[in-house]
Amino acid sequence: MTRIQLEDKVAIVTGASRGIGEAIARAFAENGAKVVLAARKPEALADVAASIGPNARAVAAHTGKESDCVALVKAAVEAFGKVDVLVNNAATNPYFGPMLGTEETAWDKTFEVNVKGYFWLTREVAKHLRGRDAPGSIVNVASVAGLMASPGQGVYSMTKAAILSMTKTLAVELASSKIRVNAIAPGFVDTKFASAVLKNDVLLDEVLRMTPLKRYAEPDEIAGGAVYLASDSASYLTGHTLVIDGGMTVA
Repeated sequence: MTRIQLEDKVAIVTGASRGIGEAIARAFAENGAKVVLAARKPEALADVAASIGPNARAVAAHTGKESDCVALVKAAVEAFGKVDVLVNNAATNPYFGPMLGTEETAWDKTFEVNVKGYFWLTREVAKHLRGRDAPGSIVNVASVAGLMASPGQGVYSMTKAAILSMTKTLAVELASSKIRVNAIAPGFVDTKFASAVLKNDVLLDEVLRMTPLKRYAEPDEIAGGAVYLASDSASYLTGHTLVIDGGMTVA
């Protein structure tokens, strides 16, 4: 059995200034990878990269902009010579409420970052990998919101369902290029992103009621799945969604 490790791999992790993205970047570095961290706010991003050490670089990028996605991949190659792994994690959810009340600006922003950004970055990394005739791994961080009804997060959940569909199609289309594409669907995780739910006693009680393990996750518990999917230990796995939700979707 191949030991799970990422030595000699270079990874891009988006949304890496905090939460799940930061945890994934740290876990990758701990397992031997060089990591390019991306997020919109350069100050927090630089602090995380500095704390990881010399095998980390911070690149400010708004993945909702195609030009930033192109520049991010170019910067990663300039920093470390190549890219082997992409973790699409950056996401937004500007509206919480009844789905039919979503304004067009919130709708467009959610799809721009959560779907277009994933696609643009995947396309650029795939071009790079094909140009090198090299294998690669793309990990899309989706959500259980894309697998089940999500009242209050309707448009966000639509984007996550789209990511799961994108994962399956690209897994088939990129297989001949030795590029694997998989997804992670986290349940509720203790991050700033989920704070609107987890800091509301009524909503938190509902989350715990729905979760057999009776707790929410810590970011590190999601990062382990990303390390596995990015590693050669998952070399025969593609088009798969790894659900990490404490049992919520099977309860």
